[in-house]
Amino acid sequence: MANTLDPMDLKQIITLHLDGYGNRKIGTALGISRNTVNTYMRSFKGSGHTFKELLSFDNARLEALFTSRTTIDNTRYDELMRYFEGMNKARDHPGFTFLYHYGEYSSRSKEPYGYTQFMEHYRRKYAKIKGSMKLEHEAGKEMFIDYAGKKLHIVDRDTGELVPVEVFTAILPSSQYTYVEACRSQKREDLIGCCENALHFYGGVPKAIVSDNLKSAVTRSNRYEAQINRSFKDFARHYNCVINPARGYSPQDKALVENAVHLAYQRIYYPLREMTFFSLEDLNKEIKRLLERYNDLLFKRKEASRLELFQSVEREYLKPLPATRYELKEYRRAKVQKIGYVYFSPDKTYYSVPYRYIGRETVIHYTKNMVEVYYNSQRIALHPRNGSKGSYNTNKDHLSSTHKQYSDWSPEFFRNKATPHGSHVVACVGQIIAGVDYPEIGYKRAMGIIQLHRSYGSGRLDNACKRALQADAVSYKRIQNILKNNLDQSSLFFQDLEDDKSHIPEHQNIRGASNYR
Repeated sequence: MANTLDPMDLKQIITLHLDGYGNRKIGTALGISRNTVNTYMRSFKGSGHTFKELLSFDNARLEALFTSRTTIDNTRYDELMRYFEGMNKARDHPGFTFLYHYGEYSSRSKEPYGYTQFMEHYRRKYAKIKGSMKLEHEAGKEMFIDYAGKKLHIVDRDTGELVPVEVFTAILPSSQYTYVEACRSQKREDLIGCCENALHFYGGVPKAIVSDNLKSAVTRSNRYEAQINRSFKDFARHYNCVINPARGYSPQDKALVENAVHLAYQRIYYPLREMTFFSLEDLNKEIKRLLERYNDLLFKRKEASRLELFQSVEREYLKPLPATRYELKEYRRAKVQKIGYVYFSPDKTYYSVPYRYIGRETVIHYTKNMVEVYYNSQRIALHPRNGSKGSYNTNKDHLSSTHKQYSDWSPEFFRNKATPHGSHVVACVGQIIAGVDYPEIGYKRAMGIIQLHRSYGSGRLDNACKRALQADAVSYKRIQNILKNNLDQSSLFFQDLEDDKSHIPEHQNIRGASNYR
C-alpha cells in the first residue's frame, strides 16, 4: 500500500521525533508504516536543515523539499502476494513451515523481502482473530475523547421546549483524570472548542489526541490510515500534538473513554436528573461542580484519586500550552479579479492581493478576526477581517505603481501637482474638484488639465487657465480648446475679455435707463 503524506503529516512526524519517539512508535501513532517513517527521516537528515528549522517552514516550502512519494514497489509486492496465494493452500499439510516456504520464495525472487517482512505481510493478508489486549498507557502520551451516547437537555425560556445538547468527554488514560462539557452539537467547531477547553482544563498538551471516527474529526475513516479533517489537523498543529483516530473494530482502543462515559452517567447525569437549566453556561457550571467531586473520589486499589494521580504522575509529562488560543479556520476558493481583489462571499467584501496574481485561483483561510489568501499553499495576503458589506480592504503594497498613484488622489494631491504650473492652474483645479458631487469625477478632470502641460508647456497652460477663469469657462474641454486654437496668445480675443465694456459703440441714438422711467 502506498503512503502519500502531505506537509502537515510531515510536521507530525517531526513533532513526534522531537518528543523522543522512535520511528516504529511514530508509525504506530500516526497509522503509517515504519518504512515510510524511515524513508522520510533519512530525507529530513539529508536535507541540510535541523528538525526545528523544518518544523518552522511553511507548507509550500516543506512540500517542495519532500514531495509525496510511494514506498512500495508494486511489482515486488504483487509477486509476494501471488506466492502467498499458492503457499496458503498447503497451510494445513503436515510438515508445513514458513521457513521452508521463505527459502523457496527467496530462491525464486530477484529481489526478495527479508524474513521479518515476509511474515509481517503474510499476517496482514491472513489475519487471525486475536484476543483483546490490555493496553498500558504512558503518562502524558494521549488524551482520549468521545461523545456520550445519551444527551442532556436545557429548556428554552420563551417556549418551554426541551433542547437536547451533546456531552463531550475527555480522559488522560494514565491517571484517568476526566473532563466533561455540554455543547450544542458534534460539529467541527464544537468539537475543536471542547478539545481546546479540555487542554486548558488539564493545563498542558499530550503528544496525541485519540478520537473516535467522528465525522467532525475524520473526513474519511480507514483502519490503517484515516484522513483527518483539515481544521482539526490545523488545531493539533497549533497545540503541537497529533491526531490519532482509534482503530475501527478495536474496542480496547476506546475502552477507557467509554468507561468514563459510563461513569459520567452515574456521577453526573443521575444527580442532574431532577434539575432544570435554561442555558449551557448554567448546565456546565453544575457539571463542573459534580466533576470535581468525581475526580476526587479514591480508587479502591490505588488509594489515590484521579486528581492526585494526575498531579503526582501525569502532569509533568504534558507539553506546555501555546501562548494564544486557537482560532477556528474556514476555507473558501476565490479567483483574483482584474482589479486585484478577491471576493470574500461570507461577508460580501473584497480583499486586495499582489497585482501579479490577477486571474489566479486562490484559497481564502479565515477566522473571526483575520483573512488570509493562499496561492499554491503560500500565503500572499493577510488582512484584518472587515464585516462591512461591500467594503474594499486594500494593502497599498499590493497595488501596481499606477494603482498606487490612483489610490493617493485627494484635493491636496492635485493642489501639489498643479502648483509647479502656475497659480491659475491651481485655481482651475480647485474649482473643478469643488464643483462635482462625486470626487473621483473631478479628480479625473483635474488630472486631464494638469497633463495638458506636456503638449503646450506650463506657461501657456497657466495663461489658458487665467483666460478661462476670467471668462467663467473653467472646464477641461474649454481649456483644451483655448490651447488648441491658440486663443491664449490672441490679444484681440483677450482684449475683449479683459475690458469691462460693451462691444456696441456709444452714440446719441442709444437710449439710456432714464428714458424708461
